[in-house]
Amino acid sequence: MKDIYIRHIAERLQVKDWQVENCVHMFEEGDTIPFISRYRKEKTGGLDDASVAEIKHYADVFAEMEKRKATVLGNIEAAGALTEELRAQIGRCVDARELEDLYLPYRPKRRTRATAAKEAGLEPLADKMFRVETASPHREAERYLSDKVGSVEEALAGARDIIAERLSETASVRETLRGIFRSRRIVSRQTRAAADKPEAGKYRSYFNFTMPLQRIPSHNLLAILRAEGEGILSVSIDADPERCTRKMYYDFCQEHAYPSKELAEQINLAVEDAYKRLLEPSIAGEVLREAKEKADVESIRVFGENLTQLLLSAPVGQKRTLAIDPGFRNGCKLAVLDEQGNLLHHEIIYPHPPQNEKVKSIVAVSGLLEKYGVQAVAIGNGTASRETEEFMKKVALPEGCRVWTVSEDGASIYSASDVAREEFPDEDVTVRGAVSIGRRLMDPLAELVKIDPKNLGVGQYQHDVDQALLREKLDNVVESCVNRVGVNLNTASPYLLRYVAGIGPALAGNIVAWRTQNGAFRSREELRKVPRLGAKAFEQCAGFLRVRDGLNPLDNSAVHPEAYPLVDRMAADLGVPTRELVGNAALCEKIDPQRYVGGDFGLPTVQDILAELRKPGLDPREEAQAFAFSDDVHSIEDLKVGMELPGIVTNLTAFGAFVDIGVHDDGLIHVSQMGVPRLQDPSKVLKLHQKIRVSVTAVDLERGRISLRLVK
Repeated sequence: MKDIYIRHIAERLQVKDWQVENCVHMFEEGDTIPFISRYRKEKTGGLDDASVAEIKHYADVFAEMEKRKATVLGNIEAAGALTEELRAQIGRCVDARELEDLYLPYRPKRRTRATAAKEAGLEPLADKMFRVETASPHREAERYLSDKVGSVEEALAGARDIIAERLSETASVRETLRGIFRSRRIVSRQTRAAADKPEAGKYRSYFNFTMPLQRIPSHNLLAILRAEGEGILSVSIDADPERCTRKMYYDFCQEHAYPSKELAEQINLAVEDAYKRLLEPSIAGEVLREAKEKADVESIRVFGENLTQLLLSAPVGQKRTLAIDPGFRNGCKLAVLDEQGNLLHHEIIYPHPPQNEKVKSIVAVSGLLEKYGVQAVAIGNGTASRETEEFMKKVALPEGCRVWTVSEDGASIYSASDVAREEFPDEDVTVRGAVSIGRRLMDPLAELVKIDPKNLGVGQYQHDVDQALLREKLDNVVESCVNRVGVNLNTASPYLLRYVAGIGPALAGNIVAWRTQNGAFRSREELRKVPRLGAKAFEQCAGFLRVRDGLNPLDNSAVHPEAYPLVDRMAADLGVPTRELVGNAALCEKIDPQRYVGGDFGLPTVQDILAELRKPGLDPREEAQAFAFSDDVHSIEDLKVGMELPGIVTNLTAFGAFVDIGVHDDGLIHVSQMGVPRLQDPSKVLKLHQKIRVSVTAVDLERGRISLRLVK
């Protein structure tokens, strides 16, 4: 990659040039983001996976820009217009908009008014006027009268069309106007068509809305642009045409010369036409797109942080689980799962209206708890969830068995997916949904990777943002979480394995097929026997895969196989077998890290190895904690202003946090009600699935809206 790009990435991300250069080199060698951030800290200066991912993003952006530059240069050269100065300008570009500005005058275009004027032979007249080489444009225009140009006014109008187009294609003019437009206010107004659209009501607050474009929150802008797309709002930027044209004329005079009064009149007419007809709609569109790009990035950042917290939710672990997908008329779907999440039994009970088979349902559930030795109960948080929790209080639970509430977001999507059909070809969607609820309790990460993150209920305008950028971010988040936790090589599904660094869908399938045919892996080294899993893939994935009770105790740790000889040397220096060193914190304390620094192993890597040896295979996720809603509140009608209630954070956005307080409709803690400085990022105050206490500040029964305040 060219130095100009490396310097730009380093400056943008506030890192060193050598960190970017090393990362780019490793990407070119096929190294993955998790591998680089975890096992190549000496080369990255300790950059985390988010920073490495950003470098990868911009490296890809500039790789595409290089291809675009080649196309642009080729087209300009073919037109015979490429100069060395222009070539150098294009070569220095690190901004796509700047590149396209430089290309704009040479880009093939449809027939325009300026095209017609050139065909009429008026370009020399326009050139003289543009270069301020004539004081009397009317007299000069007389020389261009012909069978195509019937009058002086027609000649001057054609020349102005050429000048207007030239101004509209001048990079400096466009960038000056962008600066003005960026500093102005966005304006949204209700359209006439909005009155006939039932959905218009939710955009009521934007019917007469203005705000400085640089200050508008991302969620407001995305909502406005969505409403514009639905024909409910008209959107504009309140740039002052007089100020803009005055600035354009002043800059023209500064670059060329101050024209005579007669020529100044013609230039001003061309400037006004260029602004009104060509520049204003183009620049307004560009600046709004630019603002949306920033809003997209912010919205995607929030989504990524929420998804990280969701995927790293505390697991209950491998327990025999009774999963309940609650419902009223259609009953509660029960699924019993073994410790590995395999389906053992399923049935339906009807403890709620209209059937009200409470006694029969208690007998059925009690029988399942005893027969299968159930250790945990998972209840979906959808319809009839609270009622099902109350029902379960009437059931005698085995000792140590607890009831948990689990988010159902995306469960219906999973149950109808190809993944679910492949896992449970003989079961219907209701059974699959219940199984998913139970597995989410046992290991949220392993189950949620099967569902498109956009369906997990933790995003903000995710369907309105740049979908390619969103997919890139979410894939990086899922990959980061999976590799941070580590994956059990002998129990992981192919859907989880595909997110391990260096594997992907095809190799994940090969690993599962080999495991099915040959039995459990006894070591990481046996991965080399998997078809098409070569040396590079092994290098990338081995450190993130765990083999429990295998031949080598290091295989159940995050120590990479390339460092096994180093660990063996540490053990030998202590006079103990390697197996005795693994997990022995007291022995690890006797090791001087500096003694083992050298070659490919710097101090950060050695310290990571020692930390892993102290607690091998430690799951970074917190332990699951039980939670209960208020017994006095079951519906929105039960709420009263001033009530203090327990709640669970279900979603974080730029404007606040949504909280489940057990009444089916989530309440909102606006950022102003968090007791923190104005405009504080909610994700800095709260975490997804955090248990909190809130106070009710307002209840809107008609619209089903609940306003909350965070109680410290």
